[in-house]
Amino acid sequence: MSEHQNWVGTWTATPAPAEGAAFANHTLRMTPRVSIGGSSVRVRVSNAYGIRPLQIGAAHVALRDSGPAIVPGSDRQLTFGGEKSATIAAGAVLVSDPVALDVAALADLAVSFHLPQELPASFGITARYARQTNYISPVGDFTAEPVMPVGKLTDDWYFLCGVDVVAPKETLGIVAVGDSLTDANISTHDGHHSWPSQLARRLTARGGRPIAVMNQGLGGNRILHDVRGDSGLRRFDRDVVAQPGVTHAVIMLGTNDLRNRSAKPEEEVNAAQMIAGLKQIALRGQSAGIKTIGCTLTPFWNETFLPGAWNPRREAVREAVNAWLREAGAFDAIVDFDQALRDPENKLRMLPKYDCGDHLHPSDLGYRTMGDAIDLALFD
Repeated sequence: MSEHQNWVGTWTATPAPAEGAAFANHTLRMTPRVSIGGSSVRVRVSNAYGIRPLQIGAAHVALRDSGPAIVPGSDRQLTFGGEKSATIAAGAVLVSDPVALDVAALADLAVSFHLPQELPASFGITARYARQTNYISPVGDFTAEPVMPVGKLTDDWYFLCGVDVVAPKETLGIVAVGDSLTDANISTHDGHHSWPSQLARRLTARGGRPIAVMNQGLGGNRILHDVRGDSGLRRFDRDVVAQPGVTHAVIMLGTNDLRNRSAKPEEEVNAAQMIAGLKQIALRGQSAGIKTIGCTLTPFWNETFLPGAWNPRREAVREAVNAWLREAGAFDAIVDFDQALRDPENKLRMLPKYDCGDHLHPSDLGYRTMGDAIDLALFD
């Protein structure tokens, strides 16, 4: 790597505790879609929630063809400190050695891990919901197979938490931090409809300086309290500040603080608490030299995903937080997702064409409209 280049994250998945997964001598083949391309690639593997060390028996990366198949001639064996296998300490992340592989912007990769251990659910498997199809083999090491045999389909990312490419030093890196509305829950499977995906497509089409987009959305995530993974405040250093090449962070958190899915009285938040948390996120990003961009919270009037989650008091808190975001200037800039999606005839709800039907999550069009609402001049 020359002095004019550095590593930049081109794809990410936020580590979180898996729900009910278990493995024993299986191979995983996962298919991340990168944002920017490059000629050299490395992979990051997380054992964030494991209670003991995780063994990687073998690992490969390739260009994906379709399904579990790879493009002929693109397979590369990954090594870790020169070794073909590796052990990841509990709670740690492992970065592979780089391999030469020409990857185009918005290309699909196939990343394969062989897991030789017995990994029961009690191990603490690290994963995140994917909204796309990944593959689990029958028993055995199939990392080098051009078409991996499939024992089971999955829509989770297991252990894979990042893909990096070597890029020019002027490359920018955007980390999108949010909940299921950033992760594109309820969107069409394998459609890449999330607003970070739409932002990556727009930036690629615009051309010019390369700008990577790393989606660190996590379903259910909140600013202040942990739920299926760490809160926004707890995970900020790991999921934003530590990302290779990060220059910008786009923050859309707070809807799940309002909804209080756990129904714990001590976790029923007010506007002042949410604003204090968002201030800390902005300050921590700015202190690390990251341009922080806040996002207004979208309507969830009478949502059916969690019946009863909306009420007038929580709506008043949402509107107060949005007003603060628009007026206070704590963030370097604002994206007004509320204005982009709400019904102009009824500000309490999303415009029906942007609503997937549960009055909480956007439709495919809604997610894409969110991506279109981001002013690309923020990244000039």
